[in-house]
Amino acid sequence: MKLRITKSIVGLGLFLELFSLATHAQEAPAAAGKTADTPTTSTAVASDAKSMDRALSDDGNWYFSWGYSRQQYAPSDIRISQPTQGNDFTIQKATASDYPADFRETIDSIFKLDFTSPQENIRIGKFLNAEKTFAIELNYDHSKYSIDQGQTATVSGTITTGTSSTPSGSRSMVLSPTDFDYTLHNGLNHIMINAVWFHHLDGPKRQPGELQLISRLGAGILLPHADNVILGNANQVGPKGVRVCCFGSEDWWQVNGWTVGAEVGLRYRFYKSLYFEVTQKFAYGALRGIPVYQGTADQTIWMSEQVFSTGFLF
Repeated sequence: MKLRITKSIVGLGLFLELFSLATHAQEAPAAAGKTADTPTTSTAVASDAKSMDRALSDDGNWYFSWGYSRQQYAPSDIRISQPTQGNDFTIQKATASDYPADFRETIDSIFKLDFTSPQENIRIGKFLNAEKTFAIELNYDHSKYSIDQGQTATVSGTITTGTSSTPSGSRSMVLSPTDFDYTLHNGLNHIMINAVWFHHLDGPKRQPGELQLISRLGAGILLPHADNVILGNANQVGPKGVRVCCFGSEDWWQVNGWTVGAEVGLRYRFYKSLYFEVTQKFAYGALRGIPVYQGTADQTIWMSEQVFSTGFLF
């Protein structure tokens, strides 16, 4: 009897010993895997941090460009509200154009350091990775908007002339400088923050001769200056040197809306840190509270823009 018990105890001990060895054998690879992964993860994090530090401190991680542009606008509705005049009407599908300076005016403005005369574009950007394939930039587009004079537009709403109010659901109006002159010449300013991506296409990377695909997505504010005549009455803002910007009803430039845009094009580095850039941009803008005589105007705008610019890296 004692011999059987002894054999049973010995057998149980051997089973437990074998079970313990098998368990440790299974845990060892997992522990080794964890030990191997930890340095790899730490190395990757350290590498990313080092790349970001280098991108923020190396030379040539900033860029600046100045350019010239042309714009085209889709037909849009312009709503005029003049409560004290009894007017609340909409000019439907009004067509408009840009207002470019000619070549001589552009050259004169450069020598006079008057960079707001032409339809200019300014970008200031900062690369955020060591490969210089992604950047954040400040974007200023000094575009201009001018209603096409002589067009016949449909007018809906109420127009008051003298002591009578005339509903004008299907009335037509020939837009003229005395009846309806609506311009944003100084200008229809887009001030945006852009995310920018660069893709190498040809030539030596980050050297003269490199050709890149460049794309932008951005959003920001619209800061227009409005000149208009509504039914013979001109709006009064300014003068320019007294109240300049940005939220007063008599300021020269006023924050009157928001904008979003997308842009794609090519950048070519032609000499050391100098480059040319040509891009196509599409933007949508919502304008609210544009000042008119004793009232405001609201409008949404779709804009197509071609930008030709030159810049440098520093």
